[in-house]
Amino acid sequence: MKMTSDVVVIGGGLVGCATAYYLSKENKSVTLVERGQINRQASGQNAGSLHFQLEHRLILHWQELENELKELIPLSKDSEKMWANVEDELDAKLDVVQHGGFMIAETDEEVELLKKKYELEKKYGLDTELMTRDEVREIAPYITQSFKMASFCPMEGHANPRHVIPQFAKRATENGASILTETSVTSLTQYGDLWEVGLNHEDTIITDNVVIASGAWAQEVGYMAGLHIPIFPVPLLMNITERVKPTIHHLIQHIGRRISMKQVEDGNILIGGGWPTQFQQTNGKVDFDRSPKILNHFVKENVKIAAHLVPEVQNFRLLRSWPGVTGVTADQLPLIGEFPERKGLFIAGGGSGFTYGPLYGKILTDLIVHGKTDYSIDAFSPKKFSHLNMFML
Repeated sequence: MKMTSDVVVIGGGLVGCATAYYLSKENKSVTLVERGQINRQASGQNAGSLHFQLEHRLILHWQELENELKELIPLSKDSEKMWANVEDELDAKLDVVQHGGFMIAETDEEVELLKKKYELEKKYGLDTELMTRDEVREIAPYITQSFKMASFCPMEGHANPRHVIPQFAKRATENGASILTETSVTSLTQYGDLWEVGLNHEDTIITDNVVIASGAWAQEVGYMAGLHIPIFPVPLLMNITERVKPTIHHLIQHIGRRISMKQVEDGNILIGGGWPTQFQQTNGKVDFDRSPKILNHFVKENVKIAAHLVPEVQNFRLLRSWPGVTGVTADQLPLIGEFPERKGLFIAGGGSGFTYGPLYGKILTDLIVHGKTDYSIDAFSPKKFSHLNMFML
């Protein structure tokens, strides 16, 4: 069967569903294709943190990335606003909480790094402030006393991925978008200004525009279009405690250690921050269809840091741990825009994909509908990787 659509979106996570929603609001015919079920992969497995402060993985290399950070920080500012309004936008309760977040520094070296982070954020207009230990503990007495300084971002927080992504999908379909689940894209072929998208080796969709929103699996989609896409799958760890009394009222991060911690609405404390799990192999090759293996010593280290920063956590039982897979670029920054080698082929991914997911969808919609966006995204354009594709057909 041959179908037509203005836009085909590949991937049913947050970026894909948000893109389908915003495009459908602009009266574009949209078909979203997901090889499994909506929200079953990276978006649905992530911890739901809303990171607007520059994370330690970026600050460690701030001198090399300053030109890129001056474009990233405005994305954080507008993402703050989008998340503050997303429940009204989608007319649903999505457990969005923006009570603020702390980033802790414990050593003199970490304090200097924290100050540099603050200077960069202030320079480019992000609302953060430096606070002494006493000032922090006046607001958050549950945090340990063994630190020197913290930065505070009043709009940081978290949202519930199990609610957010399905609601974007629901609203998109109400606006006329089609969502095809259990459907694999098996070919991408360009004919002039049109794309033919093959599905399950059987059906095809003829479209003007294709959006790659498949995150960690962008590489394999790119190969179908004759492109190298440098987004790499990374298996990560999440831990959650039993439900407990209200204990942690902010998002907690650390400038020098891998930790992200908050208490969700149901009372569980969710602990993550970039600790790895391990991809499993089949016949000597990484098998992405098998769930990554949880490594107990990383669980212990992750929870140990959490209990160090919030001592009361050591009294709570760990309920479960689970792996998730995310996609990262080599420079830890977003990849967003149209491929200069392939007119009508767009991508959004990398960076803090959950935090920026709704904004990615809005930017892609601007590019597809209006041919431009008001956001400065040159630093994240696929054209910076054109040297990888100069020999590709």
